[in-house]
Amino acid sequence: MAYPQASRITLTTRQQLILEQIVRRPTSSQGLVKRVRLILAAAKGTNNTQLSATLQLSRITVRLWRERWRDATDRLIAAEAKGVNDKQLTQLIICVLQDSERPGTPANFSTEQVVQIVALACESPSESGRPVSHWTPAELADEAVKRGIVEEISPRSVGRFLKRGYSTTSSQPLLA
Repeated sequence: MAYPQASRITLTTRQQLILEQIVRRPTSSQGLVKRVRLILAAAKGTNNTQLSATLQLSRITVRLWRERWRDATDRLIAAEAKGVNDKQLTQLIICVLQDSERPGTPANFSTEQVVQIVALACESPSESGRPVSHWTPAELADEAVKRGIVEEISPRSVGRFLKRGYSTTSSQPLLA
């Protein structure tokens, strides 16, 4: 089966140097490094089938990133012609190779609601007329609904909110 000819990738010397720096940076994400390696190899003439095998990506993914780079080429060259510094050009290149936002499920609870539930957990259960000495996620969920903080919430969600709250304060009193 014959595949369509891959888009030709050309890099300026400056773009190539910046891409090579991104690969060597210890702070670059692995996804970004993989995409940079894809662009560098494509610029050397490697075809999509070889790239997909070498980088362990699907041919569709290789084609997507190759096309995305090709579409941004004029913008990158224009930025270089304007005389942007290396830091700005690096940021522009990273933006081109940045993974797109993916749609996800909208949050069920606002930050304000979560904060109110955590604040509720800091209160004594007896202040709310609860016959327990310590809050349980089920008791907190019930009290949050009773107070009108949320319409409904599961004890598991309450437990996740409480686990997520990484406190930077010490659990033990400290002497100065």
